[in-house]
Amino acid sequence: MAGRLAGGISASVNTPVRTSPVTSVWSAVWSVTVLFDVRSRMRLNVDMKSNGNPTLMTIGEIAERFGLATHVLRHWESMGLLTPARVEGDRRRYGHDDLYRIAVILRAKEAGFALDDIREMIATEDPAARHDILLRRHAELTRRIAEAQASLELIECALDCDHEDFTGCPHFQTMAAERIGFDSPAGVRV
Repeated sequence: MAGRLAGGISASVNTPVRTSPVTSVWSAVWSVTVLFDVRSRMRLNVDMKSNGNPTLMTIGEIAERFGLATHVLRHWESMGLLTPARVEGDRRRYGHDDLYRIAVILRAKEAGFALDDIREMIATEDPAARHDILLRRHAELTRRIAEAQASLELIECALDCDHEDFTGCPHFQTMAAERIGFDSPAGVRV
């Protein structure tokens, strides 16, 4: 069947064809050709979402985009870190500002910030308060790096020890005694 529709559009439909004698599956193939002159204008929105706003994303889309589980986003919302828009059925929808905030949260977590500190930084509009939070995190990170460096030095000392068993090394025993708070190891074997 072929025909001409209004506005210079022609369409043809192939008749249904039985694909198997056992089943009654039918297939219809539509072929549409659009003919229009130079004065005609056509606009096509290929990024349509079911929520009617192409800039809003569902919790599943956001989770996939950032490689997170959806429960993480819900938890962040319960902590006050996120406030997504709500649509029919109380479903969450995330916009551009939410994407940016999620990226900031992830960066802050990568820097070792606790969610409470992140919430505090997001909630305050006072640059001095944000600076204080950064100073606290800096001090904590510096302390942890010093502890990790001391641990690395202990391991390197044990690896470089000339003794058959590093636990018998007086230098290693002194380092262990210092950790305990003793003045000298007093010949203790591990």
